[in-house]
Amino acid sequence: MPPLSVLLKLEWLAVLIAALAGYSLLGFSWLWFAILILTPDLSMLGYLAGPGIGAVAYNGVHTLVAPGILALAGWWLATPLLTALALILLAHIAADRMLGYGLKYASGFKDTHLGRIGGNAQG
Repeated sequence: MPPLSVLLKLEWLAVLIAALAGYSLLGFSWLWFAILILTPDLSMLGYLAGPGIGAVAYNGVHTLVAPGILALAGWWLATPLLTALALILLAHIAADRMLGYGLKYASGFKDTHLGRIGGNAQG
């Protein structure tokens, strides 16, 4: 049995693949996907106002709640563009989690629910 960390990365890889497949089925532009895939990281600008506000801004965009709301709105309003945006955000979140980037604690950007990130990461 692989270690739990490997299983979690495989789980997020599966979510990433599902988001990419869903986006492909919608038939939207891959150029727009490439342009928009990193836009959720603009939420890091919240850290300019301090670590507490930064964590709230970052986490507000990087939880599954955000793409869930977008996807529901896309379905409810019969607006495939909202669904496509939800899938881009979901793909972004899945890639982040797969790479070990978690939700942030107010103590600092490198302190995440998956552990400390960066050069001095300690278990």
